Parts: sequence; structure tokens; C-alpha cells
Amino acid sequence: MKELERPDTAALRAKYPDAFERPAAARLATPAMIVAALAVFMFGLHDLGFEPAKFIAGLKQLGWITMMMIPPDPGTSLPLYLKALGETLSIALLGTTLAATLALPVSLLAARNIVPPNIIRFPVRRFLDSIRGVDTLIWALVWINVVGLGPFAGVLAIMVSDFGALGKLFSEAIEAADKKQVEGIRASGGSALHEIRFGLMPQVLPVIAGQVLYFIESNTRSASIIGIVGAGGIGLQLAEQIRVLEWQKVSFLVLMILVAVAAIDFISGKLRFAIIGRRAVT
Repeated sequence: MKELERPDTAALRAKYPDAFERPAAARLATPAMIVAALAVFMFGLHDLGFEPAKFIAGLKQLGWITMMMIPPDPGTSLPLYLKALGETLSIALLGTTLAATLALPVSLLAARNIVPPNIIRFPVRRFLDSIRGVDTLIWALVWINVVGLGPFAGVLAIMVSDFGALGKLFSEAIEAADKKQVEGIRASGGSALHEIRFGLMPQVLPVIAGQVLYFIESNTRSASIIGIVGAGGIGLQLAEQIRVLEWQKVSFLVLMILVAVAAIDFISGKLRFAIIGRRAVT
């Protein structure tokens, strides 16, 4: 084989200097960004009052609290804590289910392949963004002032917060659906509703089911947090025990939450894999 001629590097460098030598601005951009990020980080630590001595003292206090938590002991309140845990799981399940039920029809209006006109789709998407932009804890504080303390406020808080998030996720799943099935329904004389019911829904329902299962798992943690502000569940019991410094009961409640979240994570993971596997087979 004929050996390839080696390129004349000097000639190429003279002809295309920019390709061989980066401008000074480009070379200094990365170090300048690193220095700026470190400066912002240090300013943030100073502005927020971070002090190493205070941090070390806090670690000592944390160690003392940890020692006070051992061993976990519910005392005589185990039935009450089990009831509160069931309440937390109910808040997560009902709130997520209601959010998914309301988000599905709204997500159709936010999907580009269902509603082409941007004049309709744009305000629906911005509405979902505005709902999703407020944290679940804030919604819990709002609903507590509307309907009062208790699990009902927790259900409403999770429902409203997840409505915006699930609406966005559902619309993206609908937009990513294969068009061939929809075109087949249209070619056979089906209406627009037939295209959605028989062309889109069979494709996106497994994805939607997986997303709902994940949100149920995530909302179990959220329901525990919003209970601290008065939305019922085990979070309310946790806040009360922290207030009276019953650290052994606090550690027992934390363990209950961890075990419940791990169990739901395991079950939802199995269900998601089962749904994905069934979808792949079909």
C-alpha cells in the first residue's frame, strides 16, 4: 500500500491560525468561571453566617442527640404511631391518585400532537408551570388555612402540587408517542377521539402508570414532611415528640418512615418493571 503523505503542519498553521491557537479569551474563560464560582460560594458562606466554630459545636450537639435516640422506643404510643403512619400512606396515595386523574385530561390540552394551536396550548402549559412552581409544603400551609388542620389539607396539598408536575410529564409522554398507530386509526376512518383512545392511550398508559407509582413513593416522604406543619399523619407525631425532646420516640418514628418508604420503593419498583416488561412484550 502506498504510504500517505504527511501533512505540512507549518503550512496549515500559517493558513488556518485560528484552528491551531485558541484566542486568549477562550483560554481564560474556564479559569475565570471557576474563580467566579468560588467567589460566589465564599460570599454565600459569609453572607449566611457560616462559622467553623459554630459548625463544630453543632456536630457535638448532633452527636449528643444521636446518643439520646438510642435505643428507639415507642413507649405506649405504638398503636397511635401505626395509625399515623397509615394516615400518611393514605394521604400520599389519595393525593397522587387525584392529581393523576385531574392531570390526564389537562395534559391532552398541553400536548403538541393533540392541540396544535399554540394559543390554547401555551396558557395550559404556563398554568401547569405556575402550579408546579410552588412547593408541596407551601401548598400545605395554604390549605391548612383554607380547610383547617388535618389529613384533608395534606391530600389537597399533594394533589395540587402533583397536578402541575404530572400534567407536564403526561403531556411529554403523549408528544413522544409513535404517530404510526394514530395514522392507522385515522386511515381506517376513526375520529379524533378514536385516535386518542386507541392510538395514543395504549402507548402512553404504561409510561403514565410508572410515573404515578414513582410519585406515590416520593409523596410518602412529602406527606411525612407536610404533617409537621399540621397536615396530619406521622409528621405531626414527629413534630410533637421533637418539641418535647422525646428523642427515643423520635428515632422510632424516623425508623418507621424509613421502613415504609423502603417497602413502597420495593413494591413500586417491582410494579414498574412488570409494566415495562408487559409493554415490551406487547
